[in-house]
Amino acid sequence: MTAGAEGAGVALTDDAIAKIRSMIQSGELPPGARLPPEPQLAAQMGLSRSGVREAVKVLESARVLDVRRGDGTYVTSLAPRLLLEGLGVAVELLRDDTLLEVMEVRRMLEPVATGLAALRMADADLDELSRILEEMRTAADDAEKLIRFDTAFHHTVVAATGNETLTSLLDGLSSRTVRARVWRGLIEGNSAHQTIDEHHAIYLALRARDQSLAQASALMHVNTSEAWLRRVLAVQATDA
Repeated sequence: MTAGAEGAGVALTDDAIAKIRSMIQSGELPPGARLPPEPQLAAQMGLSRSGVREAVKVLESARVLDVRRGDGTYVTSLAPRLLLEGLGVAVELLRDDTLLEVMEVRRMLEPVATGLAALRMADADLDELSRILEEMRTAADDAEKLIRFDTAFHHTVVAATGNETLTSLLDGLSSRTVRARVWRGLIEGNSAHQTIDEHHAIYLALRARDQSLAQASALMHVNTSEAWLRRVLAVQATDA
């Protein structure tokens, strides 16, 4: 295929993507709707079947469409947890210097979310946080377990806001790679217990339903995580 033909194919796919998105945004294809068969859809949009086929593949990867073999192609629920699912994968692929930008975004969002959770969190969620904290203290020298409990702790807090978009964003930004680097650095620096205490401070503020204290406690914790990530990245750069 020549460069010109390849470019034309990409343009046709982009056109098909734009038209399908427009149909979804206008409500012509609402969540759960079944798309017309490929020949009909291509004719309806005035595009080639190959362009439509490629567009469907792209939108399936983006979790906008659900291709069910032998049944048809459907619009997904378009829930934030689906559409933002790829964010975590993207964060895992970022370079070291860009990871610090991710931490900066997390510093902007997570404390505010934690403050909001203080007003909305159910007693059952607070009890779950208490259980997770006990698990963290037991696993203070085990990075893999701490990563898992840390993820569960913060997800429980942010999910308590009831804001699925915010929860999905922060889940994606708080990637396993970043957590692993921070916790392994903390363990090597004998500071894991200090950071676990920071989680406990967040829990106490949430239990007290103190929005300002919860936000401040979360900000202190994110600052600690960012500082340790900077140390880890600096050591890696020196070793390299």
